[in-house]
Amino acid sequence: MTQAPGKRRNIRGCLAAAVMFLCTLVTWQDHALAQQLLSQGEPVKVRTKDIETFRIGHQDTEFGKLTFLGGLELLASDRKIGGLSGLISLDGGDRFLAVTDNGHWVTGSIEQAPDGRPLDIKDVSYAQLLGHDGKTLTARWGHDTEALTLSETGLYVTAETRNAIYHYPWPLATGKEHMIGEVALVDEIRGLPRNAGLESLAAPPANSPLAGKLIAIAESSPSDFQDLKSYIVGPDGTERFSINREDRFDATDAAFLPNGDLVLMERRFNLRDLIGLRLRRFEAASILPGAKLEGEILLEADYGYQIDNMEALSIHQNDKGETILTLLSDNNRSLLQRTVFLRFRLDD
Repeated sequence: MTQAPGKRRNIRGCLAAAVMFLCTLVTWQDHALAQQLLSQGEPVKVRTKDIETFRIGHQDTEFGKLTFLGGLELLASDRKIGGLSGLISLDGGDRFLAVTDNGHWVTGSIEQAPDGRPLDIKDVSYAQLLGHDGKTLTARWGHDTEALTLSETGLYVTAETRNAIYHYPWPLATGKEHMIGEVALVDEIRGLPRNAGLESLAAPPANSPLAGKLIAIAESSPSDFQDLKSYIVGPDGTERFSINREDRFDATDAAFLPNGDLVLMERRFNLRDLIGLRLRRFEAASILPGAKLEGEILLEADYGYQIDNMEALSIHQNDKGETILTLLSDNNRSLLQRTVFLRFRLDD
């Protein structure tokens, strides 16, 4: 029996809707599975203390385009949870995966208010990063892991002392997954100073012209007169650009906004300036080979604010479509420093 044109269109519409539903279901199931992380990891007890205001002694919450949502200070029973240097937010900000600067994965769940304010961190566990042969990175002196990013092709981690980018499968369901391999890098990157090498790593969103590539940024330069060396690393090779360095800030992490703009976290930590934090935003269209980027300052803070040695940045969107920035500090496993977990909403 031949169907009338109108009925055929209705049938096609129903089939299309069914396919979209199934795709959504599969995506949701994959996403839910991705949150079952480090099932064979070691559990750790973590206590938290509320950070109610960002500027010490003041109740203001608006800092330019950023609104401070709240923060936590983390107190862990195991020093392996210290040294947190890279971070990604998962499941709408309900979970996280971090990497430490001595070669450990760390994951946990975040109890949060409807606006994204962190209330508590629970179910924390850790596992060692493993090489392709199953040996720990500590055993091969490649464990100075500083940044973490997730792309469609897997999980990527930088190692500063080796100036390497490690590729891991996703999800890390057990924490025992082996490294897939290392990303091929040019000699210029391999030759960066060991104490000022690859510190920041970010994967562009799927709607970006840079999709499928990685943005890697060196931590520092000899002086403010020399720019931060930055790279676009892709399967077809590496292209270079630079970021203006000023006021003795070093780059510590980077993450992309949903629209393709890049946010760079910078830190000062020296006897002259004491402690400092800065966030700069670079428009998507400006990230080109050969470009020198200046950027827009989103936030700048010093010792009068609730910061420490800020090293990790992640960005996610919540159920309302709001853009949330999460900042995390590296306490260097020292009793004199803190692990602070801060959240801001970007109000464009």
